[in-house]
Amino acid sequence: MLTLVVWVVVFGVLIAVHELGHFLVAKSFGMRVDEYSLGFGPHIFSHRFGQTEYSLRIIPLGGYVRLAGMDGERSSDPDEYANRPLWQRFLVIFAGPVMNLVLAFVLFTLLFGPVGVPVATTTIAHLIPHFPADAAGLKPGDRIVAIDGHRITSMQALTHAISRHAKQVMQITVVRHGQHLTLPVRTRWDKAQKAYLIGIQMATRAVHMGFLTSIKTGVVQTVQMTGGWFVQLFLLITGRTRFDLMGPVGIAVTIGQAAHQGWARLFMLAAVLSANLGLFNILPIPVLDGSKLALLAVEGVRRRAMDPNRENMIHLVGMAFLLLFVVFVTYHDIVHYLHLG
Repeated sequence: MLTLVVWVVVFGVLIAVHELGHFLVAKSFGMRVDEYSLGFGPHIFSHRFGQTEYSLRIIPLGGYVRLAGMDGERSSDPDEYANRPLWQRFLVIFAGPVMNLVLAFVLFTLLFGPVGVPVATTTIAHLIPHFPADAAGLKPGDRIVAIDGHRITSMQALTHAISRHAKQVMQITVVRHGQHLTLPVRTRWDKAQKAYLIGIQMATRAVHMGFLTSIKTGVVQTVQMTGGWFVQLFLLITGRTRFDLMGPVGIAVTIGQAAHQGWARLFMLAAVLSANLGLFNILPIPVLDGSKLALLAVEGVRRRAMDPNRENMIHLVGMAFLLLFVVFVTYHDIVHYLHLG
């Protein structure tokens, strides 16, 4: 139940912010916005304020902004989207993906500031049953201070020390109730993680940055994620990396796991999802914002707009292929998680 609630809230916020980008820029140019809606299907709530109807609908799987004149019907009304200059229409469409990147920056800033970034310590939080650490007598709350007499002060040092002891026994010194204990532990190869492990999960502590530092870090994280996304897209197109996409089921499971791990994990995941939603939307795929931007670019070159009926047909065909793609990745997710189970 928690997974479902968090999934609806996270995606509701991401979609609301995306559509808010279109809405605010259209309003700033004086375009008439007929409806700002979250969700699809029958109304749960609806209220008209000025020229715009604000709606909350029963199916929480998206949302939309309905701009006057964007459905292909032409009129002489200067406030309609279709009658506005090309650059204004371009910015209205582009504002949606940009707002998702802005939201990613805000979430990263909050994460590195008041929420706090979780940093692993050398204190054991949990032992995996039947793994070497559990069998050797280590306990939750033990603080690892040395391995083979070498001091351990960070998670990185601990991970490196364990990886160096492939199939070997190491002497782990811990502090338990103020006393030092040294226990022999042999590493074990784990097929799933493809690494030598002893079966421990470490406790974390929240690290908070100052206001200006958190803003700078938020910008850096957003820029790096954007650059990394385009690099991965290039590698995918050129066949240098494997196609691996998580669908709605996989995302829902991941959100549920993050919700159980705390606010920091949830903020991190929401920031990543927001950035990915914005970047995915600029791809020139029919129905997505990227296809509308591409058609506007073609209009700029041809110096005349595409026939509305032809444009609607392109988006209709694109919608059909997109729905088939969603069904495919959803099936892939279900098979994957059934296999894991």
